[in-house]
Amino acid sequence: MKATFLTDSNAPLIIKEVEMPIPGEDHVLVKLAYSSLNHRDVWIQKGQYAGPKAGLILGSDGSGKVIQAGRNVDSRWVGKTVIINPSHNWGDNPAAFGDQFKILGNPDPGTFAEYIAVDVQYIHEKPEHLTDIEAAALPLAGITTYRALFTRARLKSGEKILITGIGAGTALLALQYAIAAGAQVYVTSSSEDKIERAKRLGATGGFNYKEQDWFIKAKQATGGFDVVLDSASGSGFGNLIETAKAGGRIVFFGGTDGPIGNIVPNKVYWRNLSILGTTMGTLEEFREMLAFTSAHEIKPIIDKVYPSLAEAQMAFDYMHEGKQFGKIVLTNQ
Repeated sequence: MKATFLTDSNAPLIIKEVEMPIPGEDHVLVKLAYSSLNHRDVWIQKGQYAGPKAGLILGSDGSGKVIQAGRNVDSRWVGKTVIINPSHNWGDNPAAFGDQFKILGNPDPGTFAEYIAVDVQYIHEKPEHLTDIEAAALPLAGITTYRALFTRARLKSGEKILITGIGAGTALLALQYAIAAGAQVYVTSSSEDKIERAKRLGATGGFNYKEQDWFIKAKQATGGFDVVLDSASGSGFGNLIETAKAGGRIVFFGGTDGPIGNIVPNKVYWRNLSILGTTMGTLEEFREMLAFTSAHEIKPIIDKVYPSLAEAQMAFDYMHEGKQFGKIVLTNQ
């Protein structure tokens, strides 16, 4: 089968013929129709992510049709269109994953291939309201933002939330989930166009973080936020603390801007703020995410669809530019 392959850190992705995976007794073989990119894939290629740096089939998100079932798997799965949960081996503690946790695509072969074998516990029927392309764009962003918003931040109807970096797939799903939950949503971006597009999706307002005093304006305009959701970290994280209400919750799940700096401790403890990290989610949270997505007929925003796996490097370069508004999808052929 064809697969998009990473031969070495910082090396261009190549198309490589590899052996067809053989499903184990508890596995299914899925013929993938579409897969989608995450920033995680770009960081792996650049050697800036934990785990193997080379010899990988990347990709955490995908949708396709089950064409073969292992001996212990219900044969009725064959022929069904499914999406794949990329959060594997979480463990028994719902508060945090265990030592065996891993995310599909590193170290296990990922979704940037024609076929994938996966344990049946990690597949789910595609929600009826989603196209195959939208289904491929949902899993990682869906589970990440669902856990961040509802398990960690415990977002409630009527609360105000600030979502940073609107345009990313995770931020856009968080926007849709928060609105569906009855929250009042504000966003940040360096692009006025992205802020306006977020407003058309239901955001109440937005702030350009390139403006030096944006966080002061945000606090003055809103009275502060009950929840702040961030995926960048970096030196600007301290500004997010300034925007939070007393007793507020700041949840983050990424570090694209590097280590967190310039935090003034008394601004956290004196105002009883909670700063919460989160990564992916449990099997139960994935099921809850799918149910919530279906109940509210939420659809991931798609920015661009590339016509084949051979376009993967172009897709990676486009993601690295940071101009997208929504998910970037590959056609798995």
